Amino acid sequence: MLTSPPNLLTVARILAVPALAAAFYMPGNLGRWVTCLIFAAAAVTDFFDGYLARSWSMQSPLGRMLDPIADKLLVGAAILMLVHFGRAPILPSLVILCREIIVSGLREFLTELRVGLPVSRLAKWKTGVQMVALTFLLVGTAAPWWLAADQIGWYGLWLAAGLTVVTGLDYLYVGLRHSLTEPNLDQPGTRPATIP
Repeated sequence: MLTSPPNLLTVARILAVPALAAAFYMPGNLGRWVTCLIFAAAAVTDFFDGYLARSWSMQSPLGRMLDPIADKLLVGAAILMLVHFGRAPILPSLVILCREIIVSGLREFLTELRVGLPVSRLAKWKTGVQMVALTFLLVGTAAPWWLAADQIGWYGLWLAAGLTVVTGLDYLYVGLRHSLTEPNLDQPGTRPATIP
């Protein structure tokens, strides 16, 4: 149900995307702080919507569909705007965006085969590093000098890109393995096992 608390948090994360993009055009340090706060608040909802869905037994197909969409929209918008304004390195940004597109395609393909593609622990670490790096890049020079936000964000994004490559190759291997050994889904009782 769309009005359940976990789904409302996910929808709020989606609605934060245009607000995040608009805040980039606010002048000076105020704009940097506003974009940082919008992104940080939206990133926190990513944790709480999943936590509430599990703890309150409110998981739903709608939530499982919207959650990765919200994540990719939020991260994609932040990266694109940062690159556009020259505040993020292009290469790791491109790696991260390409990985998200590839994994989305793999998930769609494997769904047709009724094969699950669960998020690995390393992928969760990648997401955490990525969110922290983007938060630092968004506040950038508006943060106190001793915080070195630009440097932390810059190197953090490179680290996230490295983890992105590793986890992306893992998922790609799974996709290729199942694409080369596609089962006969027309045969009754045939159902591929979930990926360990």
